[in-house]
This record gives sequence, structure tokens and C-alpha cells, in this order.
Amino acid sequence: MKQPAMNAENTQATQSSVAADGPSAQSPHDMHALGGVLAAAIRVVASLTLVSRLTGLVRDVLTAGLFGDTGVGSAFNAAFQIPNVFRRLFGEGALSAAFLPEYTTLRQSSKDAADQLASLTLRALTLTTALIVVVVELALLGVLFFGNNNEERVLSIRLMMLMLPMMPMVCTTAILGGVLQSHGKFGPPAAAPVILNIMMIGAAFVPLLWKGIPKETSAYLVGAAAVIASVLQIVWSVAALRGLVRWTRVTTAARDSAKRVLGRFIPVLLGLGTLQLNTMMDTLIAMWPMLVGPTIFGIAVTLDDSSNSILSYTSRLYQFPLGVFGIAVATAVFPLLSRTAGHSVAFVDVLRRGVRLSLFIGVPASIGLVLVRDDLVHTMFWRFSAEGLERSALVVACFAPAVWAYSLNHVLTRAFYARGDTVTPMRVAVAMVGANFTLNLVLIWFLREAGLALSTGICSVAQALIVAWIARTKLQASVFDRDTLVGAFKIVVVALLMAFAVWATVHWSPAPTSWWTHFTRLGAATLVGGMSYGILAFALHLEELRWLVRRAPAGVKMESMMAE
Repeated sequence: MKQPAMNAENTQATQSSVAADGPSAQSPHDMHALGGVLAAAIRVVASLTLVSRLTGLVRDVLTAGLFGDTGVGSAFNAAFQIPNVFRRLFGEGALSAAFLPEYTTLRQSSKDAADQLASLTLRALTLTTALIVVVVELALLGVLFFGNNNEERVLSIRLMMLMLPMMPMVCTTAILGGVLQSHGKFGPPAAAPVILNIMMIGAAFVPLLWKGIPKETSAYLVGAAAVIASVLQIVWSVAALRGLVRWTRVTTAARDSAKRVLGRFIPVLLGLGTLQLNTMMDTLIAMWPMLVGPTIFGIAVTLDDSSNSILSYTSRLYQFPLGVFGIAVATAVFPLLSRTAGHSVAFVDVLRRGVRLSLFIGVPASIGLVLVRDDLVHTMFWRFSAEGLERSALVVACFAPAVWAYSLNHVLTRAFYARGDTVTPMRVAVAMVGANFTLNLVLIWFLREAGLALSTGICSVAQALIVAWIARTKLQASVFDRDTLVGAFKIVVVALLMAFAVWATVHWSPAPTSWWTHFTRLGAATLVGGMSYGILAFALHLEELRWLVRRAPAGVKMESMMAE
């Protein structure tokens, strides 16, 4: 298995470097430094991502209020989902995961070559995605002119054509974010989505304040704001990279590195993008009544025009803890996994810490979302119909139990990439995509759009368990050693005790009769859950809590640890 080479001079020069494999490979000070830097990176990413996700929730509340669980909501979310999936694939997935280890390694030997690799990758990415946009736009234009379209299908296609140009721009922002992360700059890429959310919030306020604007016009207005925001995100990211990268047209020294990145890209796309590919598959199936017709294989489909609106808006609820904490852990851990890939003791330590922190955050999030689902959907989607609220709550109940698995998959898959193995996660992912498609076609007949959510959750849990098992032989890294299993057991126990406190709060509170009472009960349950989990974790001495608040030793900077 090919592993990133480590520069010997750098290895000896830094106090946080790793000496050699073996019992004494890592000094206590080194391990403390790695743990402190990991915790610091997680705090930076999580805090800024929290701002991003909160503004994202405001955006979703406003747009859900505008469109409701209607065909317009389904069409808008489908059009927005396409560039959004590419953002997750590139920004939180495939290209960054293929690019980051190579770029990090190259910086150790030649800054000029690293700058050339960044320039070449960005240029190739922009040209390729722009070409895809042109081809798809022409195809959609052909469907509009020559297809047998109804009003719902025309609206969906037009919104897709409006927002599709976001794709190359959000992908460019994503790779710029990967470069920033390799320099230890986690703040700017984590804050970039705030620009998008603020622009869309501002656009959504226009029809909310000036009544009488049709829902369809409102959808075009918010979509146009999203496209403009994508341009501003690039400007923000380029400004943050000033002085760190020298963009150049000369790329001779980076050609071999670029070929390695390209060779990893497709396997990484399939391996790390499983959740996003499944999400896109779910969207296409949920949009079936609007885009194709009322039957599948000649059988009347159980889905309707509201299905994608309900599925898309509700999926944001489980993505909130995943984005704030789960992705934050994976984002922070990946440069350190790449940094320690050639040194087994440090690599396994970072991996296990990432796994335990994912569970520490993901397990209570999974349980808590299920318990507060009714108040949550009534608070967030008050403009939904009564039936839409019931269906949305069921979608939460099907998505939420696997939040810990979604988080774990990001960490485990990145561990393989850090060691240069892109094939193993790809094989597992391809199997899971096939399993998800099969389950989708079975479960929709019984649970409608909730069946799509349940299928995604089941496949994500299966993927996490399979990849963790394979890591024992492929990475020579036992993910779940005794300490990790004991830690996971303690996390589950504390989460279950928290669950009882949340259940009691919900059960013994007066039955809600309005938006305000739903909001009040949700706030009380969330406060009780957060406080009880934190207090119990402290009382039972959960190491993960101590890790999260650990500071890096004096003199050890995040930027230097990521760069070396």
C-alpha cells in the first residue's frame, strides 16, 4: 500500500514530529500535541460551521414558509440539491480527499510544485465542471422546447437551469477550501457558506414582506440570489489565500502529482460520496411524480408532488448536527491522518480519537432527534399541512438513528485515503449504493418518502461497520480496541440516561396547542438534553469531553502541525 512520503529533515526538526514506528515511536509530549491540535481544529471548524448551519436553518425556515410542502417546494429543492450535492462531494468529499494528501506531501519538498498543483487542479476543475454545465443546460433546453411538459415539470427544469451554474463555482470554492485547510486555515472555508445563506435569506424576505408575489417568482428570486452568492464565496476564499499560494500558469513540476490526484479521484468519489450519491438518488425518486409520471413499472407510485419538499427540508434537520460536529471532526482529523500516515502509532491514535469523538457527538444527536422530532418539525415547518408535518416527523425518525454512522463514515473513509488506499472504500460504497437503490424501490411502497430516508440510514450503518472491520487488515489498524469499545459503551450509557431526561421532559410537559408551545417544549427538551449529557459525561469522566477542551501545548501552532 502506497503511503505519503515524509520529509526526514522536517520530521526531526519539529517537536511534534514522529520518530519511528515501534513502542517508542511517539513521546507523550508528541501525542499530547497531536491531541491538542486536533481539538483546536475541531473547535474552530465546529464553531464557524455552527454559525453557517444556524443561518442555514433560518434560510430553510424562510423558504419552507414560502413554498410549504408543495410542488414548488419540491422543484426548488431539487434544483438547489444538484449543485449542493456537488459541493458536498468536492468540498467535504472526493476532490479534496484526493487532493489534500498529495498537496500536503508536496509542500514538504517544494512549495513551488505545491503551488503549481493547486493551480493546475483548480484550472482543470473549473473547465471540466463548466463544460458539464454547458452540456446539461443544452439538454434541459432541448427538453423544454421539444418535451411534452406540464407546468410542474417546466418549473423544475427552469429552476435547474437557473441554479446549475452554481456547480463550477461551489466546486471552485471547495478546492480553495481544501488548500486553506492544508495550511491550517479552517475558519475561512467553514465560514464561506454563511455568505450563501445570508444572500438567500435576504431574497426570501422580499416575498415575505411584499405579499402577493407568486410562489414560482419567489423560487426564481431565491435561486438567483444563490447563484450570486456563489461568486462572492470564490472572492472570499481567494482573499483568504492571499500570501499562502502563488497562482501560476506554469505547471510542469506538478504534472505527476496531478496524475496521482486524478487517479484517486473516481475511487474517492464513489467511496466518500456514498451519502451524497444516495441523497441525489433519493431526490430523483422523490421527484418521480413531477418529472416522469404517476407510475413506476406500471404501478401507481405512493409518492406525490410534496414528497421531495418534505424529504429535502426534513433532511436538513439531521444534517445540522452532522454538519456542525460530524463533518467538523472529519475535516479536522484528515490533515492529521495525512500528516501521520507513515507512522503507525500516531496514525492509529488520531484515527481512534476521531472515531470516539464522532460517536461522542453522533450517538446523543441520533437519540435526541428521534425524541424531539414532533416539536422540531412543528417549529421549523409551521407552514406545512397537517399531513405534511406527520410525514416530516416520520422522515426524521428514519434519518436520525444513523447520524453517528454518517459521521463515522467520513472519518473511517478518510483514514484509508490518508494511507493511499482509495479502492477499498470505493468497493464498499458501490455495494451500498446498489443496496440503497434496491431498498428504496421496496420501502417507498410502505413508507413513501420516509422509506428513502430509512434506506439511507440502514446503508450508512452497514457501511460504517464494514469499513471499520476491513480497516483491521487493510490499514493494520484495529479501530475498536479495548479502550475504544469501553469508551463507546460509556457514550451509549450516558446517551441513554440523557434520553430518559429528554423523554421525561417531553412526556410531562403540557400537550402543545400552538407554534409557541411546540417551540417552548422543544427548547426545554434541548436544554435538558444538552445539560444532562454534559454533566453526566463530566461525572463519569468520559475522555472525549476532556479531548474536546484540550489546548495545544504552548508554542505548537495549528498551521505548523498541518504543514509539517
